[in-house]
Amino acid sequence: MDLIPAPRLVRTAPRGEDFVLNAGTSLDAGPGTEGTARWLRGALGGAFGVDLAPGAGGIVLRVDGGLDAEAYRLDVGPERVEIAGGDAAGVFWGAQTLRQLAGERAFRRAPVGGREARLPAVAIEDAPRFGWRGFMLDVARHFMPKDVVLRYLDLLAAHKLNVLHLHLTDDQGWRIEIKRYPRLTEVGAWRTGTKVGLRESTRFDDRPHGGYYTQDDIREIVAYAAERHIRVVPEIDVPGHSQAAIAAYPELGNTDVIDTTTLPVLTTWGVNPNVLAPTDSTLRFYEGVLEEVLDLFPADVSPFVHIGGDECPKEQWRDSKTAQARIEELGLRDEDELQSWFIGHFDRWLTERGRRLIGWDEILEGGLAPGAAVSSWRGYAGGIAAARAGHDVVMCPEQHVYLDHRQDGGPDEPIPIGWVRSQEDVYRFEPVPAQLAEEGARLTRRVLGAQANLWTEALDTVRAVDYQTFPRLAAFAEVVWSDLPAPALRDHDGFAARMTAHRARLDALGVEYRPPGGPHPWQRRPGVVGRLKEGPPPIV
Repeated sequence: MDLIPAPRLVRTAPRGEDFVLNAGTSLDAGPGTEGTARWLRGALGGAFGVDLAPGAGGIVLRVDGGLDAEAYRLDVGPERVEIAGGDAAGVFWGAQTLRQLAGERAFRRAPVGGREARLPAVAIEDAPRFGWRGFMLDVARHFMPKDVVLRYLDLLAAHKLNVLHLHLTDDQGWRIEIKRYPRLTEVGAWRTGTKVGLRESTRFDDRPHGGYYTQDDIREIVAYAAERHIRVVPEIDVPGHSQAAIAAYPELGNTDVIDTTTLPVLTTWGVNPNVLAPTDSTLRFYEGVLEEVLDLFPADVSPFVHIGGDECPKEQWRDSKTAQARIEELGLRDEDELQSWFIGHFDRWLTERGRRLIGWDEILEGGLAPGAAVSSWRGYAGGIAAARAGHDVVMCPEQHVYLDHRQDGGPDEPIPIGWVRSQEDVYRFEPVPAQLAEEGARLTRRVLGAQANLWTEALDTVRAVDYQTFPRLAAFAEVVWSDLPAPALRDHDGFAARMTAHRARLDALGVEYRPPGGPHPWQRRPGVVGRLKEGPPPIV
């Protein structure tokens, strides 16, 4: 059946006992399954031109409190299909498996080649390994319109991923409307041009680039995600990666060190020295930003707020009399502790409002408040340290699951970046490092799950995003959902064989993934310089 991600237990029945989905098939949705029923009517109803009218028998959906959260049981017989889930999310994930059983035509929006489907008789019992199965989309470097985000939510749902982390602000753009600070989008959402390739490249695109999500756009994205049992985690990056905000409101920068009124929204890439000033007025400004963010991302569907905290150069703080006075006032040792104070302020502020702060692993430097969680991106070390200190962790080490890194070492990879990370490399990623596993369940429970991250400095179109994301995101989805053996024992050949059928599903969805034999001619970017990291990535 070539299911991806692989279920925990599959029992097949004798041939000839298929269920036939056709115009006469009914849909019986029990309490708590109404959202999945709506989704099935839209997905399967559209693909096969059937109504799935309410009625007994046919496809039956129900919540079974005897199953774990997000777990499901799917039984397909000749007369009836039943999906039972431990909660509404479990029913929905069972429906995703049902769609795969219906064949590649089930992934199209209108009937192709007939108005019925045969589903093989089978019994499946399944549950996820991790509660955090995430994908980060960087919409700050290159803006992705709302319809792209909605499309990616559907793609995440099809792979049973349940977290979309939106990187909404950076030096190169501010992508979320904040009504009390309109210049964040009037000025901060637009740049005059864009470096093509990474820093070593000499190419430049003079076209203005920009865009942002209105507050109603965000509400729509969050609601659309919630219907698919996906949490959206907003990221508002502080105190570094903030030049777009400073360009809009120069008083946010270190005005006693540089003339912040001359700073534009950044048109190039790399770690940037222009960071926020550690002043009370800056804190109040971002409290105002976050008040609106919390209203747009309700706690019941988005309990975490990502605050960034990474790559914050300290040179301006060292040269700033204002920053040095704050260090002395607070009795801090140095600029690292000043950043810790800055992050800690928002940790307390969010906690008081019933939310949880999460940030990149640099937030560990100088100490971290007890309730904060850590996105471990510089390897495993930050996640291991965070877990030992009592913090929850999302593992997303760049050495393994940064999908902007190149997929092959050949010359045709578009704007090659970082280490070679093939589909097989991602399939052998292990979210729980051996050091934590050896120290017992108390620490391994701190690993909430894992996340694949896609940074878009070199990805200026949806086609480029598709190419870098797939098929590796399918491999990642199996890693975080399925109960796989140790990395060296994983059957990548079997997964690759199942990907033959899965690529047909991606074709039906219009996903322009990287073909197994290498990029199509139109997927290449000849002559655009990237930044290579040679040799195998270090295990850190």
